[in-house]
Amino acid sequence: MTDMACDRNIAKLISHIAACRNATLPGERLVVQAGGRVFGYATPDFAARLAGDPDVTVADRVTVAPAGLARLNELARAAGCRFRGEDFDVRETVDGPVLGVLDRGALPDFGVIGVGAHLNGLVERADGWWLWVAKRAADKKLDPGKLDHLVAGGVCAGMSPFETLVKEAAEEAALPETFARQAVFRARFGYNMERPEGLRRDVIYAYDVVLPEDFTPQPMDGEVAGFELMPLDEVFARVSGSDEFKFNVNLVLIDLFLRFGLVTGTDAVVLREALAG
Repeated sequence: MTDMACDRNIAKLISHIAACRNATLPGERLVVQAGGRVFGYATPDFAARLAGDPDVTVADRVTVAPAGLARLNELARAAGCRFRGEDFDVRETVDGPVLGVLDRGALPDFGVIGVGAHLNGLVERADGWWLWVAKRAADKKLDPGKLDHLVAGGVCAGMSPFETLVKEAAEEAALPETFARQAVFRARFGYNMERPEGLRRDVIYAYDVVLPEDFTPQPMDGEVAGFELMPLDEVFARVSGSDEFKFNVNLVLIDLFLRFGLVTGTDAVVLREALAG
């Protein structure tokens, strides 16, 4: 690879990271708080839709009374939020106490932290490392047809990232629990991103699992069109040369490339600093 091509590849990887961190907070949004704890950020338009509720006060910020905090989904429904039928824990920080629950579809409107778990499904062969890659179904509401991890899912209320990983492994890829429980935690990434659906304040827990050569994942729940086993070098080429992968999958894969030595030297230092934010 020429130096110019290498520079282009690294620039593309950095652009993937920057794309996930394109939001400045609070920016034009209003802080959303309850009991002195800031748990979200709302656009003025969305704040105005919340203001009609007696448990919500809107001034220079959105203040939710304790009674409103206990009925966030009711507030969300009245404000016209999209619902997905999965409640997520609401926290001020990812490690903080649970303040309430909110449907996953409403997280971007409220600017609430959403937690996810992603699994690198690796296979070691005589010719090197390979990675199982999923293709998202064409009818997915978010990022249809994009390339994705073997397993990835949002962490529902009351669950841990690892518990989510084990559950999603069976539901998405027919990955036996005995394999899923061998997954090793590798990294955690956070980002604030402006998206068509609103503000994504996501935290991703990344895991690796090494799978036997004779295992083949199977699409189970309709979220994935199929799986392909790709040489890790090819995955690197696609991530560093295209936008084929779902936006946040790129972050986890860049970390994988660094750990497996596909990027070294000064470029590796630059990428690690960019990932660290």
